Amino acid sequence: MTQDHRFPCPQCGADYRYAPAEGKLICDHCGHSEALADPGPWAGGIRELDFRAAIEARLPEAEIEETRVSSCPNCGAQVEFDGDTHADECPFCATPVVTGTGTHRHIKPKGVLPFALSEREAQQAMANWLGSLWFAPNGLKDYARKGRKLDGIYVPYWTYDADTKSRYRGERGTIYYVTETVMHEGKPEQRQVQKIRWTPVSGRVARFFDDILVLASKSLPKKYTDALEPWDLSEMKPYTPEFLAGFLAEGYQVELAEGYEEARAIMDRTIDRDVRFDIGGDRQRVHGIETQISGVTFKHVLLPVWMAAYKFRGKTYRFVVNGRTGRVQGERPWSPWKIALAVVAGAIVAGIIGYVMAQNGG
Repeated sequence: MTQDHRFPCPQCGADYRYAPAEGKLICDHCGHSEALADPGPWAGGIRELDFRAAIEARLPEAEIEETRVSSCPNCGAQVEFDGDTHADECPFCATPVVTGTGTHRHIKPKGVLPFALSEREAQQAMANWLGSLWFAPNGLKDYARKGRKLDGIYVPYWTYDADTKSRYRGERGTIYYVTETVMHEGKPEQRQVQKIRWTPVSGRVARFFDDILVLASKSLPKKYTDALEPWDLSEMKPYTPEFLAGFLAEGYQVELAEGYEEARAIMDRTIDRDVRFDIGGDRQRVHGIETQISGVTFKHVLLPVWMAAYKFRGKTYRFVVNGRTGRVQGERPWSPWKIALAVVAGAIVAGIIGYVMAQNGG
């Protein structure tokens, strides 16, 4: 999905880029910079949107935007390139992408967590991570050392808020011990045996869920993006396109209702823990939970990820770096030669140890 996030330098006309370290727009051509107006903290000005109104297509038109669509033919990613780009490489899978001319209507972002790490810092974090991998091919290590360009991408997420009230039925288990006589090697023996006394219980629990975070992209394995957490959402800013200057932004592929199903599953797991805590005792059985949910709201937000796609023997391997903390996750190829050498070396060492032990025993 393509949208023009270009901001020309007033002195030379070249494009500004957002510099994470300085927190301002900088022109790489002439060095001119411009401070961003601080839109305030996450809690200060980001308004939640009504979930039901969005599902029923009743959101105000001001909350909707229309953008030019460019989808990767391989992985399906929808990425925003600048307005002059007509062909590029997909940052998610390194497949050539030709920008499209269609349009797509979607819910505007409400919040953005700006990049805090520069590309160089992200490269160093990735090089350290790759360098620690055993049995990785030398080509992969060389790739890390050369500091190949990383793509800074804002990845889409949904956040959900909800007020919940739950009624439950279950049983509380209390552990006690009885002395029983058992036969052991033909002789009677007394032992303490654990028992559980179950008591029927019922009750109520309530919880307000704030900012349940759900990935709205299908372009990356979810296990890697989940492993980039935690995100410092307290530093979220109300969305302004200046933060995207010089970066890419992915359009959401997980629709609002689909994301809510995942958020609801997260709520249900938390409510189950609340119920078990409320039941108390040594053991708990939960027979049923009835939950009423009200006041569901949401936001479309963008979180910063540095990303690289590396092709090795015809397969694409992807690496992602949390643009705030430097935490790295990704796929990795294995070097069959290094594994084979390790196996041979292990066999040699085992043989030497066996020989020494045999000599000492003799």
